[in-house]
Amino acid sequence: MADPKGFLTTGREGPTRRPVDVRIRDWNEVYEQFPADHLEKQAGRCMDCGIPFCHNGCPLGNLIPEWNDLVWHQDWRSASERLHATNNFPEFTGRLCPAPCETACVLGINSDPVTIKQVEVEIVDRAWDEGWITPQPAPRQSGKTVAVIGSGPAGLAAAQQLARAGHTVAVFERADRIGGLLRYGIPEFKMEKRHLDRRLEQMVSEGVKFRAGVDVGTDVTGADLRRRYDAVVIAVGATDWRDLPVPGRELTGVHQAMEFLPGANRVQEGDVELAPIDVSGKHVVILGGGDTGADCLGTSHRQGAASVTQLEIMPLPPEQRPSGQPWPTFPMTYKVTSAHEEGGERIYAVSTNRFLGDESGRLRALEIVEVEFRDGTFEPVAGSERELRADYVFLAMGFTGPELGPLLTQLDVELDVRGNLVRDMQYMSNVEGVFVAGDAGRGQSLIVWAIAEGRSAAAGVDRWLSGSTNLPAPIPPTARPLVV
Repeated sequence: MADPKGFLTTGREGPTRRPVDVRIRDWNEVYEQFPADHLEKQAGRCMDCGIPFCHNGCPLGNLIPEWNDLVWHQDWRSASERLHATNNFPEFTGRLCPAPCETACVLGINSDPVTIKQVEVEIVDRAWDEGWITPQPAPRQSGKTVAVIGSGPAGLAAAQQLARAGHTVAVFERADRIGGLLRYGIPEFKMEKRHLDRRLEQMVSEGVKFRAGVDVGTDVTGADLRRRYDAVVIAVGATDWRDLPVPGRELTGVHQAMEFLPGANRVQEGDVELAPIDVSGKHVVILGGGDTGADCLGTSHRQGAASVTQLEIMPLPPEQRPSGQPWPTFPMTYKVTSAHEEGGERIYAVSTNRFLGDESGRLRALEIVEVEFRDGTFEPVAGSERELRADYVFLAMGFTGPELGPLLTQLDVELDVRGNLVRDMQYMSNVEGVFVAGDAGRGQSLIVWAIAEGRSAAAGVDRWLSGSTNLPAPIPPTARPLVV
């Protein structure tokens, strides 16, 4: 145990966000540096519980009490080693994960939980600064080859694990740069892409081959990959976005969130000076109250929108953990992200009846109505209809599963009743030698689940290719039954 009285004598402290009027003028990450001595005290709040429920909250099984103790004792290098023992990319999860480990923290039963996420990101950032993170190429090659389709967190985790096991790995990505949604879906103010780029450099040094700008199924067929590689891992994510088929959907100005966010990121990459969809001086409405909606909100602020309104069909969530979502489950509570702190209005318990346009076919407003949840459905409240001005609407209502297209047809993989790819307890699809990792098989989920699935799928691939494996599987095969 780090500090036996730490949880009693030290209060929870998180990083300070840069002033709103400063940060909305740039695209840098919103948080200021967190002093090392403050962080060590935060790590000292960990009680090293006999049953560390934070492990249960983390799909990766991160050794949280161990690296908290090491930070408290200022052994940062050993803390980095323990952190990387279970997580390939803690600089990603430390910035993007909603930290279910913290809601499962035992201290959080009747007090503020340990700042696990902040300790995690400070460990890995220090490890990079000190040069402790270096390539780990395999000592010998297996002679086996693996193709990974998709370069999001699941694909990258699977690729790195397999390369370190000695297999020759090629990662295929249809976009012009590697990273998937980490590259073009996550705004720069949430994670600067330098963190992604230096991790990719490490993977190249470990032998991973990256093939950007290749749309598997079109540029290269699934049959070609089956002939050229001993195994294939499908990690294409759940990118089939949920639409809203109401009158006026075809109007100019109504876009999916993932038609909006990548353009802003391309500006930061230096590809273009102005994003294809720029909302400067415009009135913006975002449909959806989740993380993607918040990303659209923060991006709209930085582009200089005249107003931003975020709509959510669910009622306003409580600020405290509801009784029906007891510890250690992840509670649905009211949250104020950095983007919400920057401005905009949030309206709950409303639905969109239709989009309204002008004579030229351009969006001018939405007709919304208040709703109540009754008998499993949302019922409109009579007489509550009203118009809401909008020049742009961004649909951020989630994703339904992997995109259906030539790739899945060519590989002849099956879908389950939810539209996700079927896989067995070894993460293999119905086709021998074709494996599935991440949201493509799980459905839309968190980055921490994607990395965990990538690591587990890599163990399944290695076992199938080699007869056995030493790769860890944070989500063991027995936890992944076949879903049909």
